[in-house]
Amino acid sequence: MKTGSLLAIILLTLVAITHLLRLIDGTEVVVDGTTVPLWVSAVGVIVPGLIAWLLWKESKS
Repeated sequence: MKTGSLLAIILLTLVAITHLLRLIDGTEVVVDGTTVPLWVSAVGVIVPGLIAWLLWKESKS
């Protein structure tokens, strides 16, 4: 596995875990006075998690 792929997998996995923790905890995030809805974190779990999984799967081939 190349170093860049490994770093991308780790980073994307951390992003997905962080969003998952926000969904579980229900933490409110405010950006410039606007509350970010929880569904954004649902997308933040699925998309980076899927990309990390695909990268991992590709590196094992």
